[in-house]
Amino acid sequence: MSEQKLTVWQRLSRTFGPNATLDQQSPVFKFDKKELLKTTDKTEFEKEKLQSQQTMYIGQQWQKVENNLYQQAVYYEPTRMASYYDYESMEYTPEISAALDIYSEESTTPDQDGLILKVYSESKRIKSVLIDLFVNKLDINTNLPMWTRNTCKFGDNFVYLKLDPEKGIVGCQQLPNIQIERLEKGMRFQPDKYSQEMENDALKFTWKEKNMEFNTWEIAHFRILGDDRKLPYGTSMLEKARRIWKQLLLSEDAMLIYRVSRAPERRVFKVFVGNMDDKDVDPYVQRVANKFKRDQIVDHSTGNVDMRYNQMAVDQDYFIPVRDPAATNPIETLPGGTNLAEIADIEYIQKKLVTALRIPKAYLGFEEAVGDGKNLSLLDIRFARTINRIQKSMIAELNKIAIIHLFLLGFEDELTNFTLGLHNPSKQSELLSIELWKEKILLYKDAVTPIADSVAPVSASWAKKHVLGFSDEEIRLDIQQQRVERAVAAELGKTAEIIPKTGLFDTIDQLYGKKDGEPSSESGGESPGAGETDMGGDLGGAAAPPPPEAPAPEAGGVTPESFNKDGLDLILEEMTLFSAADVMELSKGRNSLIEIDQKVRSLLDK
Repeated sequence: MSEQKLTVWQRLSRTFGPNATLDQQSPVFKFDKKELLKTTDKTEFEKEKLQSQQTMYIGQQWQKVENNLYQQAVYYEPTRMASYYDYESMEYTPEISAALDIYSEESTTPDQDGLILKVYSESKRIKSVLIDLFVNKLDINTNLPMWTRNTCKFGDNFVYLKLDPEKGIVGCQQLPNIQIERLEKGMRFQPDKYSQEMENDALKFTWKEKNMEFNTWEIAHFRILGDDRKLPYGTSMLEKARRIWKQLLLSEDAMLIYRVSRAPERRVFKVFVGNMDDKDVDPYVQRVANKFKRDQIVDHSTGNVDMRYNQMAVDQDYFIPVRDPAATNPIETLPGGTNLAEIADIEYIQKKLVTALRIPKAYLGFEEAVGDGKNLSLLDIRFARTINRIQKSMIAELNKIAIIHLFLLGFEDELTNFTLGLHNPSKQSELLSIELWKEKILLYKDAVTPIADSVAPVSASWAKKHVLGFSDEEIRLDIQQQRVERAVAAELGKTAEIIPKTGLFDTIDQLYGKKDGEPSSESGGESPGAGETDMGGDLGGAAAPPPPEAPAPEAGGVTPESFNKDGLDLILEEMTLFSAADVMELSKGRNSLIEIDQKVRSLLDK
């Protein structure tokens, strides 16, 4: 079938299908027994025969390995469900919930422009299309932190993409991770409970509760690949903390029970029994204890006798019969537990939990905060590497979303003409890289600087290769770039000769520049008698002539001196309807507005 007869969905399936060039292909080994080798050399015949047999054996081995991976995915499914339920329960532990928030916030930190996702492309059109997709249609600033948190929590996150054949991706919807199943090519599955098992011919996703099936280009599967035993699914960031979390819960419950039972003070009541018979001592002591602890309380609202009221717990006090009437302290107080502050076992388990989460414990509430509020990744570069790993997992699926969108819009030739990036919150790694380059540059300068009465220790090419780490091709390209830059610098030096006037200040010169016939402010053009002091009274001299009037501005010339209350003009910025010499008289416009207002009022009064 030719490409012209295929629909856009069929071409999309072919692009992302099992035979797509974007997918990794499994090796194919074929040997047709009908193909015979005609040769007179027996050694060559035996060699070709052995090679063909080995090729068939390797092909069979590949099929066995592939089937083993599929069986492993099937066997892991029940374990995956159990782990998902554990992750849901771990969410209610404050330390783990805070860890997930830190993963999400650090992985989606906005840059200095407030953008979470950056789009790079040589084509401005591709860049604008992708920015519109992620910002307006997918609302990446709101959804990406949520997707990242779910991915770190479960190891997987499934997002349904709403597609349009003309507009591309127009929306998305979060799917329940625990109900989505990924089916690789070759796996056997049962579409529904009434049908037979069948072999899957391509990568698909199924929603078991809704009995729905999705193509690979309808679902964005975010996953963190870390453990090959869990393929084709990802590995949660909480997986290594599951066992430690259960131990921590048990230890905290045991500590709480011990505190409740041992923390209160206890009292010892000495009951005098005298010469009472031994068989009557126990009932008598029990009766005294009940008198202390189970007084009958009458409920005034119902009139019932409440025997459940227990002012003092039975298991907190002791009643001991004594026969010596001179026994001192009939009531003694036993102190509560004195080792309640010893929680070394809890702290030990907490340290193991923090180690599994790979987050400094000062930011999970186990210690006082350090760093004066600086960024977390700034204090721990190893945690920054963890954040980079999470970001790469998210970018991998965002690239798939962008490719699908561009394919539907018809940009099939530019599916890879873009790069997506997330902001790295760690500045410490950049600072270390800068320091490293400073040391390299200093070493490079010392290596190529000539010694007095001698030559340089090494050549510039040798220093670039062994100090800066350049390859031979990079050294050659660097020399070419330096030659071009020198030519550019020489051309810049002759700019004043080639471009006498740029025209950048023509508008400002027209408004505020000196006009022809105007006196210069620096030529001392003061009026006669200026600066002379009037001593009061006429000395008989001739009156000073009036100062000359300022010359009228040229037609269209606008200067600050030309402004007056009577004829105030407006400068027009847009020159499409008026020429540069045209102005609008403000007084006429104001009079016209007054006349219009009067006519409107007269019409309304009627």
